[in-house]
Order: sequence, then C-alpha cells, then structure tokens
Amino acid sequence: MQDSYRHKGLRKNLVEEIRLKGISDQRVLDAINRIPRHFFMDSGFINFAYKDSAFPIGAGQTISQPYTVAFQTQLLNVQPHEKVLEIGTGSGYQTAVLIEMGANVFTIERQKELYLKSKALLEIMGYRPHFFYGDGYIGMPSYGPYNKIIITAGTPEIPEKLIEQLDIGGKLIAPVGDKNSQVMTLVEKISATESKITKHGNFIFVPLLKGVKQ
Repeated sequence: MQDSYRHKGLRKNLVEEIRLKGISDQRVLDAINRIPRHFFMDSGFINFAYKDSAFPIGAGQTISQPYTVAFQTQLLNVQPHEKVLEIGTGSGYQTAVLIEMGANVFTIERQKELYLKSKALLEIMGYRPHFFYGDGYIGMPSYGPYNKIIITAGTPEIPEKLIEQLDIGGKLIAPVGDKNSQVMTLVEKISATESKITKHGNFIFVPLLKGVKQ
C-alpha cells in the first residue's frame, strides 16, 4: 500500500471541499487529511477514493461519503480518550477517523466478511480499535457505558439498548428514518430518564439490520 504525493494532494483538495460545505472542526479535517482513504477501496477504484461521494465496498455496503463522516464526527464532538461505540464498522474508514481524533473505539460489525476484512486492514494501518463481530442493535453493554455512540446505518428508531449504554452527559448520533431518507439525529443524555434530541438534516445510509450474517 502506497500513499503517494498525488494521493496526499487529492486528499488535501477533498478536505478543502468538505470545509467549504460547512465542516469547521479543524480536528476532524486534520483526521481526514491524515487517512489514506484509497486504502479502504479496491485498487481498481482508486480514482474514486478522493471524490466526496459514497462508494460500494461489497456485501451490499458502502464506504460513506467523506462529508457525511465528517458531519457525524463533528456533531459528536469527539474528545481524546473518550470511549466511543461505533455501530457498523463497514469499511473501517469512520473507525479510523475516530481513532485519529484520539478516541478509544469499540466497533461492531454484523457481516463476517466485512468484519474480517476491516479488522485486517485497520491492523495493517496501525489502528487498534476493539473489534466485535455481533449485532449492533444490542451494542456492547459489557464494555459500557460510552461517552459517545455513533450509528453508521439508517435506523427506523434508535435502539433503547444503545441509549442505556450511553453515559450521562454523553452523545449518540444516528440517521433515523426509512430506507429512502433519514434525518441525522443527535441524542444528548441529560439523566437516566431524560434526553435532549436535535435534528440536523437529511441523509441516505444503508439500513441497520438486526442479527449477524456469516
């Protein structure tokens, strides 16, 4: 795997593009600038790696649009050493961004093929999140509570079990809606029984599915 001057130049242009679209958190922009996104794509599609668009990665999944990754990460306001639970490892690109932000990442993937592929790639790149093959709807309660939770697939509703795993004062971000369109929804947990919910625009994600897939 090679990260050439050309790749770095394309990445710099991508960062400037998403800055112009409204991403203002310099830490998020710096994280995206450091990560070779083309490593997460098959070699034949490297020309698409630094376009601000989603792209298929197999198993019916996509690598998310860089702007969308940046938008979710910015809303979460990830701080160094925070425990972050990621629901849907997918390609591993969002995982890498969270780690570059200094988070202690716990990530769950339900598709065995993607779990194995992303785990191997991130380890080669030097990233060491806590990987789990399992059902994102259930979360990972034994390692909670978490300061932040990010759901990287569209869900008709936020699973209550995930809100239970969110620490008081913590934030959860999720695209909520049907398969055609979701609203980016931020949940801020004020107490054990009270949460503040705000909405931040429309997006389209692949659906969050229950159970695991071999």
